[in-house]
Amino acid sequence: MRRAVTDARSSGLVGKRWCVILLLAMKRLSILAAVLPCVLLACASQGPPPASFMAAGPEAYQALGLSPGIVEPWEDGMRTTGGRGSYEWWYFDFTFTDRTTLVIAYYTKNVINPDGPLEPTVTFALDRPNGSSLHRSFTVRPGDFTAAKDRCDVRIGPSSASGDLHDYLLHVQFEHVRADLTLHGTVPPWRPGTGSLSFGNHHFAWLCSVPQGVVRGTLVIGGATEHVSGVGYHDHNWGDTSMADLIHHWYWGRAQAGPYTVIASDIFPSGRPESDAVAIFMLARDGELIVDDASKVHVSFEDTRIDEPTGKPVATAVVYDYDDGTTRFRVTFRRETTLLRVKLVDVLPGLQAFLARIAGFNGAYLRFTGPTTVERLDGETVVESDTEQAAVWELMYFGSAPATPAAPPIARGR
Repeated sequence: MRRAVTDARSSGLVGKRWCVILLLAMKRLSILAAVLPCVLLACASQGPPPASFMAAGPEAYQALGLSPGIVEPWEDGMRTTGGRGSYEWWYFDFTFTDRTTLVIAYYTKNVINPDGPLEPTVTFALDRPNGSSLHRSFTVRPGDFTAAKDRCDVRIGPSSASGDLHDYLLHVQFEHVRADLTLHGTVPPWRPGTGSLSFGNHHFAWLCSVPQGVVRGTLVIGGATEHVSGVGYHDHNWGDTSMADLIHHWYWGRAQAGPYTVIASDIFPSGRPESDAVAIFMLARDGELIVDDASKVHVSFEDTRIDEPTGKPVATAVVYDYDDGTTRFRVTFRRETTLLRVKLVDVLPGLQAFLARIAGFNGAYLRFTGPTTVERLDGETVVESDTEQAAVWELMYFGSAPATPAAPPIARGR
């Protein structure tokens, strides 16, 4: 987000005088507490944060009460207090045998406003291969939210998710929509290092509770019941300050291709050169982890174009090339269909949205599906290739996009 602020100021949209005038006006109107998060997004000007890193040293493990290579059930419990600056969500996505995709997420707050009070929300996004979709969200009062600390056990109104890193039970209930699903993990839980991406005094944390699993259950939509099965995934995220202050944008994706399970991400910190981006990469074969050293990954982007509705540069393909000198894999996420576009300002309440637009905040979230290919290479020769036809991947973009018709391809090695 700091990069967005810099761009806005250089064009004369935001300046210190403007910020001061707006703050004084809001105080006079007695609405400062309601809109301060948006103003801070526009007015923050303390320079770029330190280069980010995935904390993984012995002291970091000890401070967080973690063990290298071992994930315990409490790590999937609630990791924040719900207080000012914190946010948290539990994310599940599924690809059913007919290529229908379903994404369910349980949020403690609106992640664009982490300084605000608890705003427990469940989202449900069902996308059919014929192009039809059903997207719903439901927010409850803070008193209708509970979350255990010793394991995943989240309840938001009538909806819930519970599990122990191996088996999960999900229930989602909206008007005319009900889902009851079980997820059984077939790949052990995993996190990169401690799972904590550090930005000076702040962090963004991530746990991959179920890198891959088998999902079964029922969907009831408009009174019609259907039995579903397929492949599932679950992760858990949390942090202690607005992601928009720390992260400019990220790509993330996961896939099951033949015997392979892949999870890959590329995170670009705000106000830092693209060479400071942090990759996350995990590859398992037949349920066993075989690769997770992201320092051996070269990331590149193909055919990047501006997405007109959001104004963000979007790659047609993201390629992760792992090479440790003896083993080489290439994973390609290719965009075929855009399942979801959300302008982040549209999820803010009316007055906050108005001020965010004035401040130039133009973040966006895009979710895609398409084929993902995992290739094993011997030098430049592909010796094995497997493809999932309906993988799910995403682009989260907090910062401002380059002011060009199209962003050039980016390649980065480590």
